Amino acid sequence: MTDHHEPSPTILLSTPPRGPLPLPETEPRRAAEPLPPLLQDSSFWGMSVTQFLGAFNDNLFKQLLLLLATPSAVMIAAAQARGEQVPDRQAEAMIVFAAAFLLFSGIAGWLADRMSKRTLIGYAKVAEIGVMLLGMVGFYYYDVIGLPGMFAVLFLMGLQSTFFGPPKYGILPEMIHERDLPQANGIFLMFTFVAIIFGTVLAGMAKELSDAGGAVWMVSGVCVLIAVVGTLTSLLVRPVSAANPGCPLRWTDFFVPPESIRLVRADRELLLALVVTSSFWLLGSIVQQAVNALGKSQLGLDDGNTSILAAMLGVGIPVGCLIGGKLSAGRINPRVVTAGAVGIVVCLSLLSLRGGPNDHLLGFYGSIPVLIGAGISTGIFIVPIQVAVQALPPANEKGRMIALMNQCNWVGIIFGALLYKATLWGVEALDQPRNTAFAVGALVMLPIAIFYQPKERALGD
Repeated sequence: MTDHHEPSPTILLSTPPRGPLPLPETEPRRAAEPLPPLLQDSSFWGMSVTQFLGAFNDNLFKQLLLLLATPSAVMIAAAQARGEQVPDRQAEAMIVFAAAFLLFSGIAGWLADRMSKRTLIGYAKVAEIGVMLLGMVGFYYYDVIGLPGMFAVLFLMGLQSTFFGPPKYGILPEMIHERDLPQANGIFLMFTFVAIIFGTVLAGMAKELSDAGGAVWMVSGVCVLIAVVGTLTSLLVRPVSAANPGCPLRWTDFFVPPESIRLVRADRELLLALVVTSSFWLLGSIVQQAVNALGKSQLGLDDGNTSILAAMLGVGIPVGCLIGGKLSAGRINPRVVTAGAVGIVVCLSLLSLRGGPNDHLLGFYGSIPVLIGAGISTGIFIVPIQVAVQALPPANEKGRMIALMNQCNWVGIIFGALLYKATLWGVEALDQPRNTAFAVGALVMLPIAIFYQPKERALGD
């Protein structure tokens, strides 16, 4: 569940956020009124397609590297016969990808407030073309640079995503009505996770092509073309003015600006939303790696079928996003959050059950509907939280707050990678099946399902 990922407007709330930072008297970032209806807005659809194409590239490249980093059941058996172990290096890949977000999210958030978000989106998409070109060259010379060399390209991909994240989510409240945020986020996230499906499945096909002696670098060439198309679709996004054009650059902007710290300390709802979204992406980090390990290492599937298994989460998430957006229409709805969290816990618990062939009760075909159910629950859960992080901060702080959310999310992803690594060490030491990692994920989500209740809020205009 990535989007890697992971995976995020001036807002009139029934209870405006309190804190030492004054709310601006005007909305300089909002495009000129009147705005068209959401579903007739070419600017919104241009941004959605741009996000779709970017998420496709991210997930194809990342899943391909995760498959390269995951040992197959045959490799594990051969190593065990020699008294050796084959390392699962997925956690390393996730940490490399996340490092860019941790190091540069602060400056990315500052830029998103100081510059027009539409301009920053354009620059980020041009940078994506360059990164995809490097990826194509890297796969062409993979026999020379190996996995460590591709990790360097993965870091650059994470860096590009770091600067793309704050403007792509922060621009939504500037170019649409606030009352449309739940539906817009549902559609936006639906596009994101449909991209995950296609990117993940194509990664498995590309890996099998490579194993059969094909040229996987040619698939990366397609990614370059997709990055070019995404750059063109970003031109459809309507111009918006900078939120805080006179904002000076301070050394604290490279980390967490003090204004953002004061804001989250003063607004408990916003603080809890950040903690929960970070925990959510911690869970996503565990589940993505667990699905790959279940397919390749436990069930003995090839890369294509393993990627199909991973993509089943993406099949359910778009449906869940639309449901979450519909149920949250015009408001932040705590009951939607709880329903999604409970569904995630139930589905992950089912995936952790032992028994049957390969010590996994559900097996390949039984896992498919449960993974789809987990995806639906995920979409329902995340939409209201995404809206909360967009809606709660004051207008001149939203770019940096979304950057702070990115930092929190990637701290969660790194901890998820480390927790998965520790779980893997434990199951190997105790001779337990690898689907035990799903039980760990269920335990992460359980306190959120029981205790987290965001305040119900009606959204404004």
